[in-house]
Amino acid sequence: MSTEPLEIYLTEQDLARALREDVRIGLTAEPKWLPPKWFYDARGSELFEEITRLPEYYPTRAERAILAACADDIARLSDAKTLIELGSGSSEKTRLLLDAFARPGGLGTFVPLDVSVSALRQSTAKIAADYPGLRVRGIVADFTRQLDRMPAGGRRMVAFLGGTIGNLTPDERAEFLRSMRAALEPGDWLLIGTDLVKDPAVLVPAYDDAAGVTAEFNRNVLRVVNRKLRADFEPDGFDHVAVWDAEREWIEMRLRARHAQRVRVVALDLIVDFAEGEELRTEISAKFHRSGVETELAAAGFEVRAAWTDDEERFLVTLGRAVPTGRLRRAWSRPRRLDHP
Repeated sequence: MSTEPLEIYLTEQDLARALREDVRIGLTAEPKWLPPKWFYDARGSELFEEITRLPEYYPTRAERAILAACADDIARLSDAKTLIELGSGSSEKTRLLLDAFARPGGLGTFVPLDVSVSALRQSTAKIAADYPGLRVRGIVADFTRQLDRMPAGGRRMVAFLGGTIGNLTPDERAEFLRSMRAALEPGDWLLIGTDLVKDPAVLVPAYDDAAGVTAEFNRNVLRVVNRKLRADFEPDGFDHVAVWDAEREWIEMRLRARHAQRVRVVALDLIVDFAEGEELRTEISAKFHRSGVETELAAAGFEVRAAWTDDEERFLVTLGRAVPTGRLRRAWSRPRRLDHP
């Protein structure tokens, strides 16, 4: 068992500064918004784990089914020696990949990268205990700004799962993928999970469940701001809203003020007024077409080598390879569909 001390490139002070900046910019914008990364304090993480088990929330189950069926193919095609996971959290789904790579001459190093020191300490200890001989190297960093902190050398594969890339706008996605390609060498791999466009009757309930867990998760961002920035949001004074934007092909989660209210954010010396019915956007979750995923990856310098969907074609896992500029070619016509999800 080999667990190295965490490499910390993002401190609590860095996170505090980022929160202050995001809240100041977002609450003074028109319309108002807050970024979804601030959902995830300890309570927010618990609520999200509960969301993944809800009957309406299909993405986690669909992606897990794909990985369970195709992890051996992913390991064989990439023959990666270092696996880097972005936004790793508990790394539970990644264990399917680690199992597939667990063979003589296979994976040597696992690098989970996350903003949470406590989550990384817990997950790296568990992974190291369960995979003797695997070098586990946890990195505390923000993958939207610190991809250059990924370790160099060896045949690397970066896993970016869960459909998290959908939280970025098209411009942000393009910048993220360009930064990813700049951080990798030709021949390195990117494994990415994306939720597919489908009937809004399936999409919307995944973000507005009957039990109200997602509503509680959404309002949790206000509790985070209250606690960390000494604000006086009244979380129960906001209704959870989830809508499908057909033009942009994304789900928007919002908080709608039930009545006119004035919010004080003491740490920012800021007063924010909400009109009755005014909405605060807290998340976008873009959905994709298979051809669009290939186009976005190609624009950033990745050649798609394989892709898989679950049996209902709800979710897509794509394996792309970093190639030298000007050497892209079309490598697939449609992803494989699983026979047994």
